[in-house]
Amino acid sequence: MSATNPSLVEFIQQSRRGANANSVLGPEYLMKQSYFTVDTSTNIFTSTFGRKIWQALNNQVRFFNAIQRSTWGNTVGWRVRTDRGPAGTGSTTGGRSRPITETGSLPTIDVSNIQTVSSLPRIVGTSFGVSVKSIFTAGLEGGAGDVLAMEMENSQLDHIKEVNEELLAGGAYLCSDGAATTFTVPASIAHHYKIGDAVSQWDLSDTSGTWIRTTGSAVSGVDTATGIVTVATGTTFANGDLAAIYSRAGFTSIDDIVSFDGVRYGGVTGGTFVTGGGIRAYDYTFGGRTAAGDWNAAASVQANAGTGRDLSLNLIDTAIQNIRINGGEPKLILLGHDQYYRLERLLNTQQRYFGEKFIQVGVGSEKTFEGTATGLVVATYQGIPILPDADVAHSVASDDTVLGTNVYVLDTDYLEVAIAQPTQFYENRDYFAANALVVRGLFYTMGELRCYGVNRQAKIIDLN
Repeated sequence: MSATNPSLVEFIQQSRRGANANSVLGPEYLMKQSYFTVDTSTNIFTSTFGRKIWQALNNQVRFFNAIQRSTWGNTVGWRVRTDRGPAGTGSTTGGRSRPITETGSLPTIDVSNIQTVSSLPRIVGTSFGVSVKSIFTAGLEGGAGDVLAMEMENSQLDHIKEVNEELLAGGAYLCSDGAATTFTVPASIAHHYKIGDAVSQWDLSDTSGTWIRTTGSAVSGVDTATGIVTVATGTTFANGDLAAIYSRAGFTSIDDIVSFDGVRYGGVTGGTFVTGGGIRAYDYTFGGRTAAGDWNAAASVQANAGTGRDLSLNLIDTAIQNIRINGGEPKLILLGHDQYYRLERLLNTQQRYFGEKFIQVGVGSEKTFEGTATGLVVATYQGIPILPDADVAHSVASDDTVLGTNVYVLDTDYLEVAIAQPTQFYENRDYFAANALVVRGLFYTMGELRCYGVNRQAKIIDLN
């Protein structure tokens, strides 16, 4: 590992080595209205700034704040019951539960099918650096001020954005171009692929109906300006192929969870594969699932084969109905701002009037005539809160056109972000390790998105 790009462990060790370094600028150049020495013995940065960003995460009006958070606990997995035994189909003895005549035989003796789910914490990190010279000159007359504090504040916002983006990242998109080590997706959605993600390929020209590129699939670079994603050498991607994330380096996204085998993205039909990345999240080996309708493939997904259509109340009602049939109760409707305004217009016809009130609105030094306020701002649908979020994943049409955002209907009782370590901050002044006179900082959070009831979640894709 190079000195300028250390691992998390090495960065922390460097921070400890450089904690007692003498500075020509004095100890207070790193502090903001504080007279305490900033080093690892007093832990000022971790206790103050780490707590500040963790508080900011919890107070953002975003998807992260809409679902419950819990401590990780003493577990790396759990068990789920996936069926209740024989259903009686094709059997002369019937299922394990059935009527019994007075002298009839007993139901078939069987045990429940139990599967293991594993979940390990993921780490999200945000780093920054400020040179010693810039710190000194920024404090002089005409300078920018406390550049270290400014860069720290910006890094906090970046860290918040990254966590939220990962929780809402899409999982499968069509390639508009491809090569042996690269494939191209629309630039506006390229950020859904992260370095370290493992990508599988559905070859449009392969009639065997199987997923390929199970090795050499790790993402090593993402160009969000051009949409080019770089992977290791392997089977060549081509225009029209599907590039699906089956293992994430960061947090599992809600799009990974709300999925099922063979769901159609952009008109491409997947095989026995949890399209969208749910394999890693729920401990299935790549391509290992053969049974249709397993417990983690039971989410409701309303797709339209890569063809955009308008959001309708019927689509939302169907999602709500499917969740309730499976024993859940929707607690949240999550969508992008585009679908939020579409839903507003749909619900305008249901507006009810509770009386008449005249108002005047000031425009500069003038005022409007007295009149009534018009328009409808919705907060709920059928009593379910509606949360718009700018990071919600988009669908992509079969012609590579980026469509509208997806709509998720969720029972959040079965969702949680399990936190192994709340956001930590480390400041690093080990100039020899960095081989530069630079003060470096790092925020990192360790956790994972968990779902205990996949069949109680739903989503609507392929929307205009």
